[in-house]
Amino acid sequence: MTEPLAAYLVRGDDPVLRAEAARSLIHELVGGGDAALMVEEHEASDDGDTSAIADAAQTPPFLTDRRVVVVRDVSAYSSDALEPLLRYLDEPLPSSSVVLVAGDKGRLGQKLVNAVKKVGHVVDTGVPGNRKGRSAWLADQLKSAPVRLEPAALDVVEHHLGEDLGRLANLLEALAAAYGHGARIAADDVRPFLGEAGSVPPWELTDAIDSGDTGKAVSSLQRMLAAGDRHPLQVMATLHAHYARMLRLDGAGVRDEAQAAEVLGMKGSTFPAKKALTQARRLGHDGVTEAFRLLSDADLDLRKFTKDWPEQLVMEVLVARLSRLGPRGRR
Repeated sequence: MTEPLAAYLVRGDDPVLRAEAARSLIHELVGGGDAALMVEEHEASDDGDTSAIADAAQTPPFLTDRRVVVVRDVSAYSSDALEPLLRYLDEPLPSSSVVLVAGDKGRLGQKLVNAVKKVGHVVDTGVPGNRKGRSAWLADQLKSAPVRLEPAALDVVEHHLGEDLGRLANLLEALAAAYGHGARIAADDVRPFLGEAGSVPPWELTDAIDSGDTGKAVSSLQRMLAAGDRHPLQVMATLHAHYARMLRLDGAGVRDEAQAAEVLGMKGSTFPAKKALTQARRLGHDGVTEAFRLLSDADLDLRKFTKDWPEQLVMEVLVARLSRLGPRGRR
């Protein structure tokens, strides 16, 4: 690796991806050295401070060239508890590298992030939420994989894992153990190792509904409810927001995606506005109105005000009916 830095912050919501990134970074920092002598681990707590961490980082290495101080779950510390560490990062020891691992971004103070950026590097381990970004992330991960996936095998893996890309590293290691490092893996080779299908992002459900693909829409819903562990009311909120964008565009006299983005208050990419505008035009006023009637009826059914159906059945019927609203579904 390049010259080691004084501090690193490894952050991300997926615990598997976060742990793998931290492990890889520590391995690079240790290099050919003795990890038992170089690495000192600290578990964060919400009732202590970072004095011990700062002291460890300020201690010169013994019998090695570098000291690596690892702090797990650094976001558990309060802002006051972080003060010793922040003071250390103002003047870090050149022979020490501090690796801070954080999962809860909401609790991670900006002062700590800025302090790390000043003397080191922030490693974001999250997977992009859009389809293009996720595909690019997956392709990047496969560059250093122990096996080579053929295009068809890559499509199978991406579709099957869905949002659960934290399982990718273990899958690749299992394939390497079975077929050998550097092996070229076909689609039929990878299928026995896939396990349970992962969840899918919300846009996969709404795209399937918009295209009138009832089978794919219901399948996406089932994966969101099962592997994604989403409550039906969460999915309802996603669908409501999806059609609410169409309702705001209905009758607004919008001519193009730029105007649609302005009406919807979207910044940056206009692609989501284009999708909403295209589907609003496809459904028409009556179709958008009918979508909200179906959403309202399903909401009452989920709350047991009308039908005593299982929640999943209510959602499957809703998604199937929504997917039949467009011109393709009406034929």
